Amino acid sequence: MSAGSFVLLLSILGALGLGDPGPLEDVVIDRYYIPKICLREVQMGDFIRYHYNGTFKDGKKFDSSYDRGATVAGVVGVGRLITGMDRGLQGMCVNERRHLIVPPHLGYGSIGVAGLIPPDATLYFDVVMLDIWNKDDKLQITTLSKPERCNRTVENSDFVRYHYNGTLLDGTPFDSSYSKDSTYDTYVGTGWLIKGMDQGLLGMCAGEKRRIIIPPFLAYGEKGYGTAIPPQASLVFSVLLVDFHNPKDGIFLEHLEVPESCKRRAVSGDFVRYHYNGTLMDGTLFDSSYSRNQTYNTYIGKGYIIPGMDQGLQGVCMGERRRVVIPPHLAYGENGTGNKIPGSAVLIFDVHIIDFHNPADPVEIETVYRPEGCNVTTRDRDFIRYHYNCSLLDGTKIFSSHDYEKPQEVTLGANKVIEGLNSGLLNMCAGERRVLIIPPHLGHGESGARGVPGSAVLRFEVELVSMEEGVPEGYLFIWHGEPPANLYEQMDLNKDGEIPADEFSTFIKTQVAEGKGRLMPGSDPEKVIADMFRNQDRNQDGKITSEELKLKSDEDQEKIHEEL
Repeated sequence: MSAGSFVLLLSILGALGLGDPGPLEDVVIDRYYIPKICLREVQMGDFIRYHYNGTFKDGKKFDSSYDRGATVAGVVGVGRLITGMDRGLQGMCVNERRHLIVPPHLGYGSIGVAGLIPPDATLYFDVVMLDIWNKDDKLQITTLSKPERCNRTVENSDFVRYHYNGTLLDGTPFDSSYSKDSTYDTYVGTGWLIKGMDQGLLGMCAGEKRRIIIPPFLAYGEKGYGTAIPPQASLVFSVLLVDFHNPKDGIFLEHLEVPESCKRRAVSGDFVRYHYNGTLMDGTLFDSSYSRNQTYNTYIGKGYIIPGMDQGLQGVCMGERRRVVIPPHLAYGENGTGNKIPGSAVLIFDVHIIDFHNPADPVEIETVYRPEGCNVTTRDRDFIRYHYNCSLLDGTKIFSSHDYEKPQEVTLGANKVIEGLNSGLLNMCAGERRVLIIPPHLGHGESGARGVPGSAVLRFEVELVSMEEGVPEGYLFIWHGEPPANLYEQMDLNKDGEIPADEFSTFIKTQVAEGKGRLMPGSDPEKVIADMFRNQDRNQDGKITSEELKLKSDEDQEKIHEEL
C-alpha cells in the first residue's frame, strides 16, 4: 500500500472515531493480520487467489468463497473486480488478512444485484490472500544447502531421485515424497515433469537442497490438479536431490591412494580380496565389509559381481584405495535389492585392495642377499634351519620365527610346510635372504589357517641359517659310495653270527664318523638307528641274522618285481 493510501486510511478511521461523517468516500482497510515475512505485495496487473466472506453492516452474509469450496482467482486492477475490491486488495501479502468496508459507489452502486445485494449497500469483506503471481514471473530458486564437493550437476535427460515437500504459496501442503517413504524418480527435461520442476532441478548437485517457487503457468495452470492443487496456484517445492545419473553413464573412478610401487595390476580372471564401504549418493551406508571384519573375495571379469564393480576393480594395485561410482544400469537397476538399495540408485564403493592373485601364479621369489662363492644349495629332502617373518600383503604380521628361541627346522619335500614356502626355500645357500610372495593355492588355500584368512596371498622374508644334506624319501641312512660287499660280516663285530642292537648301533655310528654314510638329518640319531634296527630285525627277536639283513635299495627292487 502506498503512503498516500495509509494517510487516507488513517484520516477515514480518525473521522469514524469522531462520529458518523456520512457516506464513505473510499475503501476502509483494516490489516488485522500481517505475516512477519512478506516477500511480495499485490500490485496492479497481478494474478491473485484469495478467500473471503462478504456481509452487510448487520452481519448478514451475502456471499462466501468458503461456502462454494473454491478460492477466487482473478487479476487486480483491470476492471474484473468491483472497484472497492480492486483497491482493497492492493498491497496485500500472502497470508495477510484484511477487513474491507466498500461504500456503494465502489461496490454495486444504486443498482445492486437483483435478489442478492440491495441498491446503495455498503459491503463488508473479510479477506485472506493465498497466492500472488504475474505473467512476467520467473522461476524462483533458492539454494538452502549445497555439498562442498560437487563434481557434476543435473542436466537434461538425466534420471533423478529426489525427496520433496510440496505446498501452496500460503503454506498449505499438498504432497510429500517423505510421507510415501520413497523418492520421486524421473527423467529431467523430457516432459515427464511440470515445466517449472524440469527447470528447477537443472544444475543441482547430489545432496543439494533447494526451494523452488513455480508460478501457475509453469505448473498446473488454470485447471489445477485434483482437489489438492487449485486452479492458478503457485507451487512451492522444498527439494533434496538424493542422486542422479544418465543412462549413457559408465562408471566413475577416483583414485584415492595408489602405492608408489605397483609392480602388477589386476586383470580379468584374477582373484581379488578387498574391503569396502558401500553408500548411496546421499551418504547412506548400505553395506560394509569392515562391519563383518572380513574381506570380500571374488574373481573379477567373470560376472560374479555387479558389472560396475567388475569394471571398477580392473587395473587396481595391491594396497590401492579407490572410489567407484556405479550408475544403476551397471548395479541393481530399476528394482534395487533388499531393503537398503532402492531402485535406480547410484552406488558408491570406497575400496581398499588387500591382495589379488591368479590361479596360475607361481611363487614369486626375490633374492635380497646371496653370499659370494655359493656352491652348495638346498635340495628336496635336505634338512634346513631358517628364520622367517610371515605377513599379509597389507603388512599384517602373522608369524615370525624370531618370536621363538631358535630357527625353524624342516626337511624339504616332506610336506611339513606349505608348498609355496617349500619351493621358495629350494636352491638357497646358507646365509641367503629372500622375499617370497606365495599365492593361496600354494599357501593355505580358500580355507586359510590359524591367523591366515582364506584365499590370502602371503609374504615371507626368509633367511637360510644352515643346511644338512638329506636322504631320499623313505630312507633313514644312505651310503656315500658303494656299501661293503661283505656288509653282514663287517657289521658282525664279534663274529658270532648274529648282530644285536648295540653292535648294529656301533657299526652305523662308525660309518657316519668315517664319512662313509649319513643318517636322516633333523632327528635324534639314536632314535633313527633304533628304527633302522627294528626294520632289519624282521622277527623282532632282538638280533639281526644274515637272512634278515637287506639294503633298502634291494628291498625296493624286490617290491618292483613283486608288482610286476
